[in-house]
Amino acid sequence: MSTPLHDVPVFVLCGGLGTRLREQTEFIPKPMVPIGHRPILWHIMRSYAHHGFRRFVLCLGYKSEVIKSYFLNYDSMNSDFTVELSTHNVAIHSVDHDLDWKVTLAYTGEQTMTGARVARAASRYLGDAEHFAVTYGDGLTDADLAAEYRFHVAQGRLGTVLGVSPPSRFGELKVDGTEVQEFAEKPEFMDTWINGGYFFFRREFLSYLSRDEGCILERDPLMKLARDGQLSIHKHRGFWACMDTQRDFDSLNQIWSSGKAPWAV
Repeated sequence: MSTPLHDVPVFVLCGGLGTRLREQTEFIPKPMVPIGHRPILWHIMRSYAHHGFRRFVLCLGYKSEVIKSYFLNYDSMNSDFTVELSTHNVAIHSVDHDLDWKVTLAYTGEQTMTGARVARAASRYLGDAEHFAVTYGDGLTDADLAAEYRFHVAQGRLGTVLGVSPPSRFGELKVDGTEVQEFAEKPEFMDTWINGGYFFFRREFLSYLSRDEGCILERDPLMKLARDGQLSIHKHRGFWACMDTQRDFDSLNQIWSSGKAPWAV
């Protein structure tokens, strides 16, 4: 029997340095960089919650205190409130009452790589769950994550990755000699799939990981899982974007400001 959605832990990798987005991450960790008036981490968690996932484990490292402070003070950070200065009483006037999330903040080391972060956090907070999710703190999608989970369970393999086929950043020219036959500004790689960063694993996958600081999820663990025939791909042709650079940050905020963000729920 598979783990019910609301009991499937979602491990979110929140500890990286975000060096390619230094304009935004000099003082805050990348998952706290805002899209609109909320951190991108909130948008990611909201997407999971929309599909039935309620249990989150945030794998912290760089500037972990910023993320801890946000969730410890979530009501006041996201609501109007009144403070009585003489008594220090605080009255919260509005808050996201529909957020029944359970959020565990797990410090996993300052320089720890992705695989080791998952291994360290899971050793403490996986509990008896048969399956768990892993994602990064900088990617957004409109994928049906509950459907991916059901696909993962049905396939019976140890792992499933969301495969995405994003448009190229560069124009593509189809040529014949010196003649340009077709010009595509941002063609989609329709037959090429990349790692979309939304994973589901059976708990047995932990044997592929190490708690040693240098264990990188995307290298030996996932490569070996694929070689062993234990990694499925759930293909998604809808929206997906990763916030790696200032250009990505600007683009995502423009999409959000348009009121037509595909990931909004």
